[in-house]
Amino acid sequence: MEIIVKNGTSTNLGLMAFWATFEKKTLLKYIKWHNCEHMAERVSIPGFQNGRRYVVDGKPGRFLQFYETKTSSILGSKSYLDALNNPTPWTKEALTWFREPVRNIYELIGSSGNSGIFASPYLIALRFNLEAGKEDLLTIYSNQWLKNLCKIKNILRARLFQVDENISKIITSERKIYSGGLGRQRYLVFIEITQSFDQTINPIKTASSDLFESSHGRCDEYIDHTWLDFSLDKS
Repeated sequence: MEIIVKNGTSTNLGLMAFWATFEKKTLLKYIKWHNCEHMAERVSIPGFQNGRRYVVDGKPGRFLQFYETKTSSILGSKSYLDALNNPTPWTKEALTWFREPVRNIYELIGSSGNSGIFASPYLIALRFNLEAGKEDLLTIYSNQWLKNLCKIKNILRARLFQVDENISKIITSERKIYSGGLGRQRYLVFIEITQSFDQTINPIKTASSDLFESSHGRCDEYIDHTWLDFSLDKS
């Protein structure tokens, strides 16, 4: 799918997003592996642009880690699949530490606002499905709703992704180790924020208030409030 984003350029940017929880006894070992080997290995793959790891607030030991690629097809490329099917000894060990893993491959379908100079210090990740018969609301979400989010103070950028089901379902050697399943939500929104919101402020509700007459159409919602833990960009 090709879309036109705010700066007028076309893109089908890809995203691999992975949620997992780690027990106390493996937490520091996971961070060391992810910082010192795994993220650099992934970002060095052709077509990968950056890697990020965020801590999920209120859920001890849970992280959101993701990689952005030039296109979603990169995440089904030979270079990436070769890495997934030939994990290093350290990776083989580390993958046994993953608890409650969820992994999906996404394609960008809507964007508003602009990223900052650096990786966003705070990120809200909203996963959802649309109720049966409400699929036409996707146009509102990918356009006006994202723009409404970016009108809210301290929000830099809002992006909407859709699962690439064909690539997400590929079974690899790594996946056999951690036994991770697909997330059940088809859509993912990343809301990039410069400061943590006061608990009384709900930007998702605020952005929806003047757009939907009766129902916002979302179901199976899952929201993570996160803060930046580690970031790596390809120079």
